[in-house]
Amino acid sequence: MKIIVGQAAGSASDLVARVIAQFLSEKLGQQFLVEVRPGAAGNIATEAVTHMPPDGYTLLLVNSQNAINVALYEKLSFDFVRDITPVGRVESVPLVMEVHQSVPAKTIPEFIAYAKANPGKLNMASAGIGGPQHIAGELFKFMAGVDLTHIPYKGSTPAVTDLIAGQVQVMFDVTPTSLPHIKAGKLRALGVTTTEPLGFLPDVPTIDSFLKGYEAAGWIGFGVPRGTPPEIIVTLNRQTNAAVLDPNVKQRIADLGAVAVPPNSPDEFAKFIAQNIDKWTKVIKFAGIKPQ
Repeated sequence: MKIIVGQAAGSASDLVARVIAQFLSEKLGQQFLVEVRPGAAGNIATEAVTHMPPDGYTLLLVNSQNAINVALYEKLSFDFVRDITPVGRVESVPLVMEVHQSVPAKTIPEFIAYAKANPGKLNMASAGIGGPQHIAGELFKFMAGVDLTHIPYKGSTPAVTDLIAGQVQVMFDVTPTSLPHIKAGKLRALGVTTTEPLGFLPDVPTIDSFLKGYEAAGWIGFGVPRGTPPEIIVTLNRQTNAAVLDPNVKQRIADLGAVAVPPNSPDEFAKFIAQNIDKWTKVIKFAGIKPQ
């Protein structure tokens, strides 16, 4: 059995897929193999899965990029909502708003005031156009009414490297990449993008506490090709829910800087995806974002 991943080897998506694959292999007595097919913001992997037999032997690692892509790409050879049936969500990946030490702001309100006093002069890094980091930043710009100049990179690592060097001043990055630099004092965290404080960043407030309603997070779950028998989907959902309740799996997810989510049904996951698509469609239209 295969789990197809649309992100690079060693990425958070790849690592989580391997954690879940090991659990499923042990519980179902069937070997689950992870196959990485990166490229085109995950669209290559998604398209491949839409053409695979709906027999339960192929799963797609579904993440926030899939929801963003629905809003971002006008013409694709597949319809993600129609062609991929949700199985369940397993984790949430928080982001943190971090700045270079040269930025004088110590709080979100101070940053907003500083940005408004220097429109267009602050550079905002991201891991690429249309990715979760970029969209989280655009949502902040929209809600705070500030003008930040977006500088896209090919991945989080080069973006964070330039942020530490002061080539860019602010970034909304996923916690797995951010945490080591924040803890080392190389970057200053101003706020987290979740609506609740994070246990591993207890002194960092939520952006929502200053901009009511602000929320942005990456997430990871699983889907299967359309037409997969309901009884197979139920079995896979039961086991992915069991995985996130397993103490070892929860700890491994936490070690990656993510948060295991409570058990959820395929219908609940489908509703969650639809809400994400609606939200990010509005942000993408406001920002005028076009795919690379």
